[in-house]
Amino acid sequence: MDDYYKSIGFMCGLEIHQRLATKEKLFCACPALVSEDHKPVASVVRYQRAVAGELGAVDATAKFEEIRSRSFKYNVFNDDTCLVELDEEPPHSINIEALEIALSIASALKMRIVDEIQPMRKGVIDGSDPSAFQRTAMVALNGKMELNGIKVSIPSMFLEEESCGIIKSDEESVVYGIDRLGIPLIEVDTDPYIPNPTVARDLALYIGMLLRLTGRMQRGIGSIRQDVNVSIRGGARVEIKGAQEVNLIDRFLEVEIKRQQKLLEIMGKLLKVGAKVEAAKDVTKLFIKTKVGVIKRQKELCVMAFALRGYKGMLGTEIAPNRRLGTEISDYAKKAGVNGIIHSDEKLEGYGFEAEELEALKKELKIGPEDAFVLVAGSTRNAKEAIKLAVLRSSYALEGVPKEVRVVNDSVLCTTAFLRPLPSGSRMYPETDARPIRINRSMIEEAARNAPDMDKEKEYVGSLVKNRAIAEQLIRSPRLQTFKMIVEVTKADPGFVANTMLQKFTELRREGFDVDGISEKGLFELFGAYEKEKITKQAVEEVIKALAKSGTPVDGIIAELSLERIRGKELKALIEKEKGANKAKNSGELRSIIMSKYRLNVDGSELNGLLTDR
Repeated sequence: MDDYYKSIGFMCGLEIHQRLATKEKLFCACPALVSEDHKPVASVVRYQRAVAGELGAVDATAKFEEIRSRSFKYNVFNDDTCLVELDEEPPHSINIEALEIALSIASALKMRIVDEIQPMRKGVIDGSDPSAFQRTAMVALNGKMELNGIKVSIPSMFLEEESCGIIKSDEESVVYGIDRLGIPLIEVDTDPYIPNPTVARDLALYIGMLLRLTGRMQRGIGSIRQDVNVSIRGGARVEIKGAQEVNLIDRFLEVEIKRQQKLLEIMGKLLKVGAKVEAAKDVTKLFIKTKVGVIKRQKELCVMAFALRGYKGMLGTEIAPNRRLGTEISDYAKKAGVNGIIHSDEKLEGYGFEAEELEALKKELKIGPEDAFVLVAGSTRNAKEAIKLAVLRSSYALEGVPKEVRVVNDSVLCTTAFLRPLPSGSRMYPETDARPIRINRSMIEEAARNAPDMDKEKEYVGSLVKNRAIAEQLIRSPRLQTFKMIVEVTKADPGFVANTMLQKFTELRREGFDVDGISEKGLFELFGAYEKEKITKQAVEEVIKALAKSGTPVDGIIAELSLERIRGKELKALIEKEKGANKAKNSGELRSIIMSKYRLNVDGSELNGLLTDR
């Protein structure tokens, strides 16, 4: 398999981002939690623009975002935000708890911890930080690990601030919540020499497991994110953001490989015929009386168009599931606030164009039999900015694969949309308001003592859970630390706890129960009640269903649903009562009668024992 990926020049590296479960944020004393009520007490609106970095260069991403001219509204909350997030107050000292966690992970990855940690500012102009930069600090270098006989380098690990959370957005504005901003997270980077997509998937799963073994990671949707960098020979590095479904990494990497191969194929055909992208023209006058809905709906009408010499048939070429070259060009244009583009490889009659309109447009653009065209409509400002971006992406087709940041759609297994150009090093510069941290020998020794050990963890879990498949699944589960605490505190049977939290939870999740929303406190109460023989094994499922619907204490659920276990003398009395009332012929018949009536209240093993003794 690896021979194929070598032959196409496959290169791939991972960036694993994981929020830390600390009490406070990275540079202030606000709690490291996302607001639950989402009722802001105030909001601030800001605009951002691109400026040169420390070395005098302006980052390409910053330039691109400035073109969009969006406004950014930041919602402020009472209990978990302060002036530091709004950049109205200097950062406080770095969170030592977060630093200790980061150092322990660096030790587990056999990395060289730096002598001095220098917080940096990383320019961010997409609005996800009111200050237009993210604070980040390199913690360690030159790590290494081995997975299934394959050696992987971990060149760097960072401790940084989480960005704001998006509440809603469109092409003209974005509303953010700054409650998430500043929560500590770590970024673990691999080298770009992962040999194939399967190893990329397994490596992401392994690093995620290692991080969770610390027991000091946040859980839930968005708390861990995998970004994947990928390229093939002749293509370009593409960063795929936000891969939530780790198990699908290998599948969408395969789709991305095919996308890049198809773009290179299109490039070859275009270069062979001497294709060319012409300058855009204002063709508004041709559509003043048009009946085309997407054009006539514009209040301040501006229609821009340009010719693509030799592009006929290329814009409609499929490059990924449900995506064509025309879709890629449209993604760029949409960033300027228009609904998209219309191009000549589409079925234009479906838009409602008159034949005379199309003939006039082709004449204006001098469209020949092998040419294509792109048309954009919108307000004057939006249309003119959109057409520039459409021209830019069309020109990239002559170069093959553009360097981009793209987002992944798990449902169709492909990178479905262009997000922004690939950023460069021009956006990094020192944080002048935060002191460097000297790392001493005692800190390194403490990190080594606290470092998670995958082999020891597997051995420990294997000693508790005899079913090997369940034990391996538990090691990969984000519920592992909760499982260990439940078993230690409640003394409940580890095999039953593991099976319930994995298989039973999966079944109920598929049935629509929000089992992932059950609190740790609720789980402790549940398994504590089971271990104390307050409820039977059969009743556990009913309690889980009730916990998934409400936060009612377990004792309250047991009373409300009449799930109290009948045992000991009470069970003996019940046996005598049912025997007399039903005139059962034998123990087997009596057992069936009792279990049919009291299945959730009677433990089958205890009942069998009492019936056998008779």
